Amino acid sequence: MKVLVIGGGAREHALCRSLSLDPDVTALHCAPGNAGIAEVAELHGVNALDGQAVAELAARLEADLVVVGPEAPLVAGVADAVRERGIPVFGPSARAAELEGSKAFAKDVMAAAAVPTARSYVCTTPEEIDEALDAFGAPYVVKDDGLAAGKGVVVTEDVKAARAHALACDRVVIEEFLDGPEVSLFAITDGESVVPLQPAQDFKRAYDGDQGPNTGGMGAYSPLPWADPKLVDEVMATVLQPTVDELRRRGTPFSGLLYAGLAITSRGVRVIEFNARFGDPETQVVLARLRTPLGGLLLAAATGNLAALPPLRWSDDAAVTVVIASHNYPDTPRTGDPIEGLAEVAATDAPDAYVLHAGTKRDETGAVLSAGGRVLSVTATGADLTIARQRAYRAVGRIGLDGSQHRTDIAAKVAGEAAGEPVGDVAP
Repeated sequence: MKVLVIGGGAREHALCRSLSLDPDVTALHCAPGNAGIAEVAELHGVNALDGQAVAELAARLEADLVVVGPEAPLVAGVADAVRERGIPVFGPSARAAELEGSKAFAKDVMAAAAVPTARSYVCTTPEEIDEALDAFGAPYVVKDDGLAAGKGVVVTEDVKAARAHALACDRVVIEEFLDGPEVSLFAITDGESVVPLQPAQDFKRAYDGDQGPNTGGMGAYSPLPWADPKLVDEVMATVLQPTVDELRRRGTPFSGLLYAGLAITSRGVRVIEFNARFGDPETQVVLARLRTPLGGLLLAAATGNLAALPPLRWSDDAAVTVVIASHNYPDTPRTGDPIEGLAEVAATDAPDAYVLHAGTKRDETGAVLSAGGRVLSVTATGADLTIARQRAYRAVGRIGLDGSQHRTDIAAKVAGEAAGEPVGDVAP
């Protein structure tokens, strides 16, 4: 099977790494990729947002499967362009991707499917914003209706900050605050059948102790030993399958990766948001534990054959990912700094720990430089979360990137390293 992956972040590196380990994948390509992906796939300088260019590349490569990683190409209709060429593609159509592209659309779908979620208002005027903020009170939850690379959400006790964020958006969703820990649950779907993956938890705030601004994610872990064993079955029955069924009923079938961001509240499971693709950095830990070959799984979803697959196989090991970010992230990051220690991690820590590239590039001498806000995801596995976490941070310690930052508390509480704190209260 020849596979083309679209994107160039750590999520795509994780996908390419897993696909490169699939014996049925005979050729692996990525556009545009990054310095790390180049080690496992052939890179192509194609604009990931240009559907026709992507489709032309897929046809020229005679790809058997195209995997669209990021949300922006999906919302832009890249998957549609590839499907029109008769090439199987893992990723929803532009219309179905509006489940992530518009939070107002997602709320409408959830209401029709009776999916439990936060009460909300869609606002377009200052008057509507003020009424919604007053109706819910603090903490205020304000979400840009459109794509914002994981940074369009403000949760604050400060009504002035909430109002300022809302006014900066063309259309905004203001909703009630959901208490309780957050969980990310991915599901593979072909538009009818739905196959859940293992749950994970990520850490959105920039700094230790869940302080600072929201980011695209600073780390993640899986499994969740504190979660109810029936959680996945419950979410399948009340969230994932009803959503897929509702989209199909509307004539907008969703085929690809459906990501449910969940809050485990005192009133039960509630959906915080949907994404239309693998989440970053949760993908890194979920795929680290998946033992079923990834290529066949994604191809089955792309061709409508999920129901014929046997149950997924998973490692009993735990996985932890720690994100190394550039100086000043999540504001305008500094780029172009050399990255040291990558070869040392590969030589010393593999296969238990490895580095997935996000924002990197090579200069004319072949040196790896930072090229984005989130630069690297250091991922490790182990018999339990304590061991996986130790291995991840040991590898992080070998990486040199001037001015870089990372959280030091990823999975700390759940691994038992913050004595006396109930892990069920952990919330990123």
